[in-house]
Amino acid sequence: MSRDTPLYQRRRPPTEQELADIPWLQQLLPAHQALAREHLLVGEAQPGDLVCREGRPVTYWFGVVDGLLKMSGVNAEGQVMTFTGLPPGGWFGEGTALKREPYRYNVQALRKSLVGGLPVNTFHQLLDESIVFNRIIMNQLNERLGQFIMARQIDRMNNPEQRVARSLASLFNPTLFPGVGEVLKITQQELSYLVGLSRQRVNEALNALEAAGMIRVEYGGLRILDAQALTSHKIDELADALTAKRRHQRSATPA
Repeated sequence: MSRDTPLYQRRRPPTEQELADIPWLQQLLPAHQALAREHLLVGEAQPGDLVCREGRPVTYWFGVVDGLLKMSGVNAEGQVMTFTGLPPGGWFGEGTALKREPYRYNVQALRKSLVGGLPVNTFHQLLDESIVFNRIIMNQLNERLGQFIMARQIDRMNNPEQRVARSLASLFNPTLFPGVGEVLKITQQELSYLVGLSRQRVNEALNALEAAGMIRVEYGGLRILDAQALTSHKIDELADALTAKRRHQRSATPA
């Protein structure tokens, strides 16, 4: 269909390979797998497409089969705040689906992405019938709480190395985003959208993290070498050292 066709009109049944790329589906008992497979749909979101819009009623529990999405909202001051990026394997909106309430955030495609959707009625049926599915959702909600706490912390950080490091740690969460694997496919421009910094600042931060042995920049993506360091005192010490260095350089620059 044409790109001008609304996303919901581009829905179709998933292929067997696309179903295999939905991590939680493989954990269900055969009868519950069959129920989910019968109702799951996928659609191709183009860059800029809104998958979820703030204020709209919930219709699906969504997930990223392939691509990259951004979840964001607007605070009381009218400022846009990015909650998280959503890489492959990430399913989101379970809290909204549980309460059947309108979305309180926007989810937008940063690149061409394949988005999966489980109808909210099927979502609740699985909650009623499947202990395994309940555990999956409980783990999601637990991890999501920690993720949003980190997002608030990141939003208040001024140091680019800290912002980039903690954002990367969030994107490599194996519970929320099991489809990422060892290498996150992301461009510096996409990362700058998620972190809220210019591409130049993101590039400088990535170089610093790579020099410190925490990550490795590879063709088309990033590999985490020391995941613990991205959220530990190591990144704070690195950030403090680089901040002090920048201050010294500015003070030494002739007026």
